[in-house]
This record gives sequence, structure tokens and C-alpha cells, in this order.
Amino acid sequence: MIRAFVVDDEELAIKRLVRLLAETGRVEVSGSSTDPIDALAALNEKPVEVLFLDIQMPGMTGFEMLAYLDPQPLVVFTTAFDQYALRAFEVNSIDYLLKPIEASQLARALDKIERLRAAPSPPADWKALLEALMQSSPSAYPERIASRTGERIQIIDLAKVTHFFSPDKLTYAATESKNYVIDHAVGDLEGRLDPRQFFRIHRATLLNLAWVREVYSWLGGRVLVRLKDAKATQLQVARDRATELKKRLGL
Repeated sequence: MIRAFVVDDEELAIKRLVRLLAETGRVEVSGSSTDPIDALAALNEKPVEVLFLDIQMPGMTGFEMLAYLDPQPLVVFTTAFDQYALRAFEVNSIDYLLKPIEASQLARALDKIERLRAAPSPPADWKALLEALMQSSPSAYPERIASRTGERIQIIDLAKVTHFFSPDKLTYAATESKNYVIDHAVGDLEGRLDPRQFFRIHRATLLNLAWVREVYSWLGGRVLVRLKDAKATQLQVARDRATELKKRLGL
């Protein structure tokens, strides 16, 4: 039996797919959720072999959710996504089901899954494909980020993050109330997050431009930014980043 989990923001879609999976006699559905965040917690506690995943969901897309799963299970997207992207998934041995899902579609996907279960790992270019798809449209940029502490996952709204900083080997997301440990390096975050919102002002600092109160010069030719948070946090800007920062802020 294939152990599977179903995520879709439509309860009726979940019920239909779970029923179809049960009728095949080939799948054990260990759980389902209409909320990607709840799904992450469940999958972190009890991983599965296959994830049936919707793409367009409020708050967090299927792509964003996958970025927080490590290791990632085999994924079957349940969507009406663009046909060319779907062909890319198929080439990379990742299947998809077009809604409304039919039994014949599902049988095809299960046949492919059973072949892939014998492989030691998902295709090597799976993560590269995921990154490319996330970068392909501004709407694909995440609105939230996860912070892991042991088995616990906390989801943080990126709009509340004033900046990311890395004083040592760890990276932190700074908010007005707390700093959260993040599993990504600052350089990695720079490539993942919306460049219209986040700008790297220093090797170890990624700034949320919406939180900038003022930019000013300091001793020794240094440039500092003061944030809108309650502490009026000050951050140093690297010399080679100052001009571009001012341009981004329209100064």
C-alpha cells in the first residue's frame, strides 16, 4: 500500500480524491487537510510516501509548502495549472491530476508512483524545477516563512519581518516581538524572496524595505538605516550597496 496525504483548500475536492484513492485498493490515506500549515505539522510528525497537493491555496501555495518539507515525498499536483508547466512535471517524473479528477488519471499516476518508489530518491533536478517555477511569476513569491525548533514549526508572515540577519552560522528573522531561527542562509533568502520587498544591504543582512524609516550618513562615511520598529533598530549598509538602496527607496 502507498501511504499518502491529501492537501486541498476545497473540502469536497478532498472527499472526492480520498474516495477515489480508497476505491483503487492501492493507497492508504494517512490524513488530509484544507490548511497547508496544519498539513506541514502533520507531515513533519508522520511523513508519507506521496503527497497529493493543490497548487493555488489561500495564504500559502503548494510550491511554498513544498519548500518547507525536508525530505520531500513524491508529489502529485491536483490542479488546472498551465499545460507547459505540467509537461515539465511529467518529464521530471512528477505527476499531476487535472480537476475534476477521473479514475483513469488517478490510475496512471499510481502506476508512475509505484515505479518511482523503487528509486533511491526523487529526480535530481526536482528542486531546480521547483525553484524555477517559484521564480517564474511574482505571485509565486512566498508570503510566509517557517521557523523550525525541534519538532515544532512556526509560520511567520514576511510582512512582519523587519530584516534577516546572520551574526554567525545561524540566520534569524527579526520581528518586533521576537527573533526566529530560519533554515536558510541570507544569500539563499535573497534569491527566494520578492526583490521588490527585500534588499540585501550587507553580506549578513537582508532588509524589508517597508520597514525603513530613514537612511542617513554616519562617521567614517558609513550609511545607516533606521527602522520603524519600536526599538528604532539601526542597521549598517555596505558601501557598495548604499547607492542601490537609495534607488530602491526612491531617494
